[in-house]
Amino acid sequence: MRFLSRLLLAALFVAGGVGHFLSPDKYLAIMPPFLPRPAALVFISGAAEIAGGLGILWPPTRKLAAIGLIALLVAVFPANIYAALHGMEIGGRVVPSWILWARLPIQPLLIAWVYFAGWRRREVPR
Repeated sequence: MRFLSRLLLAALFVAGGVGHFLSPDKYLAIMPPFLPRPAALVFISGAAEIAGGLGILWPPTRKLAAIGLIALLVAVFPANIYAALHGMEIGGRVVPSWILWARLPIQPLLIAWVYFAGWRRREVPR
């Protein structure tokens, strides 16, 4: 069960990270204007998502990857709050505010998932 959980988690982060490179405009849309070099931050966070997603699968890097992913989730949370407070457009279309507010509680759930999948304790071989 934990293996499947890690696999799904890895797929989520790797896909999200790849999205930063394929569609950076979606990620630039939620960047608060006070952050420097938003395009660089989008690519850096995308690379971090890919590295963390892959790292969570390999036992020697699992804990470090979990710590990194949790740090990343905490770091991007202010951008999600900013988007919820100020609105967001992607491709000229306004994202409904209920979606922006609904995604805020997802962040702590993702943090918990990363913690239990990658950091909590080692599995005991059977």
